Amino acid sequence: MKAIDLIQQIPSLSTFKKYGRVSRVVGLMIESQGPESSIGDVCKIHINSFKNGHSVILAEVVGFKEEIVVLMPYTNIREISTGCLVEGTNSPLEVKVGPELIGKVLDSMGNPIDGTVLSKGLKTVGTEQDPPNPLTRPPIHERIEVGVKAIDGMLTVGKGQRVGIFAGSGVGKSTLLGMIARNTNADLNVIALIGERGREVREFIERDLGKEGLAKSIVVAATSDQPALMRIKGAFTATAIAEYFRDKGLNVMLMMDSVTRVAMAQREIGLAVGEPPATRGYTPSVFAILPKLLERTGTNEHGTITAFYTVLVDGDDMNEPIADAVRGILDGHIVLDRSLANKGQFPAINVLKSISRLMNHISEEDHKKAAQHLRDLYFTYNKSEDLINIGAYKRGTSKEIDEAIKYEPLITAFLKQGYLDKVSIDDTVNELVSLSNGGV
Repeated sequence: MKAIDLIQQIPSLSTFKKYGRVSRVVGLMIESQGPESSIGDVCKIHINSFKNGHSVILAEVVGFKEEIVVLMPYTNIREISTGCLVEGTNSPLEVKVGPELIGKVLDSMGNPIDGTVLSKGLKTVGTEQDPPNPLTRPPIHERIEVGVKAIDGMLTVGKGQRVGIFAGSGVGKSTLLGMIARNTNADLNVIALIGERGREVREFIERDLGKEGLAKSIVVAATSDQPALMRIKGAFTATAIAEYFRDKGLNVMLMMDSVTRVAMAQREIGLAVGEPPATRGYTPSVFAILPKLLERTGTNEHGTITAFYTVLVDGDDMNEPIADAVRGILDGHIVLDRSLANKGQFPAINVLKSISRLMNHISEEDHKKAAQHLRDLYFTYNKSEDLINIGAYKRGTSKEIDEAIKYEPLITAFLKQGYLDKVSIDDTVNELVSLSNGGV
């Protein structure tokens, strides 16, 4: 920066620090008399204890009660007491980004979890940004390779498309994400693990992602034991990192597991600051934060962010509030079916309940016709499956059902894929077209 630019900034610099004092701690919230601040600002709470000496924890302004500033800490609040100094920074949370992050595992603040120190020279960006102007978003016209036959063949995804993966617990969401991360031809993966069990983070990195996947990935982890604010910031930090690389012209793959836990964390904060519970206990701010987060991905004039968001549905209810809200925002949804998983089919994708809203715009004509033909056959078989299994259907009664019975094992074999298998999108489409035309 030139000297003249620094001189011009002098009048806008603050020459004094603003402080307040902790007056009360209620549950998750810290109430403070001052300092003067705005919603979203980060404050530093200074703690002096006989055991650990002086320390500082960070908290964020989440609301006001008359003259009282309501703060939520990023870490535990065991040593906070009344009278602790609260220093205002007058700025929201920012993280450092750059190519040096590739291959690292970060926390919600953008710091490496393994204890290493980030190199100097990284760019500082805010975690909360506005979505791109809708008129500057280029239309999606190019497909992206995911490396999963069921998705590339039957639910083709475009560069910059946003897709939800809907499933109950234990049906294979994390495993499918690891498979996509290893097999995709995107330039970079940004993976957000939000609200995961502590043991699952390392398991995902070593087992599901592997060295090959981690080498082209940045992982942001916020485990379930961390405060609600850290879980929310994990999602926003991962999105900000993906935005940085998109603005550099890259095709980024963002994967978030799971957006449901982001919503649950926001519900905790909303209830703590006094919001009324609305739909099934979720506060209004939950349904306000979802589009604000999800709309930030997609295309802009520089690059693309293709996003996969997992949605944990309670009791496999695909119409529960968060699933319904997310499905209305995204450009497609992939449903993992527990009954298919119980049969040993992996990935357990129910292609009849799943849809890619952009497949017809980015796929060639023979691909679309083949996929629709196999979908029709699969639907016909599933509709008549009970009659077939109990022997009530007599062959020759319906030409469509006879054809569906012939094709069903071939379609099921096509949809199955080994956990470590990688298939290019061109090979997938060729196999799909061949199968539709009567080939094996």
